[in-house]
Amino acid sequence: MIGALGQPVLFFLALGFGFGPVYAKAGGGNYIEFLAPGIMAMTILFTSMFTGMEVIWDRQFGFLKETMVAPVSRWQIMLGKTLGGATISVIQALVVFIITLFFGFTPNWTLLPLTLLFMFILAAAFTALGIAIASKLEDMQAFPVIMNFLIMPIFFLSGALFPLNGLPKAVGFIAAIDPLSYGVDGLRGALIGTAHYGLTIDLLALSAITLALIGLGTYLFSKIQV
Repeated sequence: MIGALGQPVLFFLALGFGFGPVYAKAGGGNYIEFLAPGIMAMTILFTSMFTGMEVIWDRQFGFLKETMVAPVSRWQIMLGKTLGGATISVIQALVVFIITLFFGFTPNWTLLPLTLLFMFILAAAFTALGIAIASKLEDMQAFPVIMNFLIMPIFFLSGALFPLNGLPKAVGFIAAIDPLSYGVDGLRGALIGTAHYGLTIDLLALSAITLALIGLGTYLFSKIQV
């Protein structure tokens, strides 16, 4: 867990203090306040997606076969893995959240329960996606390559590092179909009161995407060959 915190903290410190003056001069205000929710979402994204590697690992070493013969259905196993991975992701994001407080981030504490809700739904969505992809792969080395191919565009086009206002239409469209965009926007709206799409839309869209990904993950996991 400590090792996984290195990248988000580095992003937060380097970008927060590096681009902070430029962001302020452009009239955007405090970049630390803007960036913190995006870095929390980034932590959830990376941790959740790589949970799927456990499925490939378990398959290669025979642990998955032992799990599959347990007297429970496969959808219950998949749901358990999703909830477990999501919980770990949320804990790591909370640690990042605590770290940001020491560097000047001042959240809206009254909406902290809503923040936790967004974090968990977001974590469940990408954990399910990671498991769905891992269910179709057998090569452990291929998984990180595919994950990085997906993760970086999802992250950079989500508005985690820049405002979504005034973007070119093509980029704005991609951001609108990016699941992480609604997680970032929801966290930002709950923590600092600034939401591009609106908290209601963020919550509904993210919930629908999460249910769809859990359904996809459950279907692919049920077809996995051990």
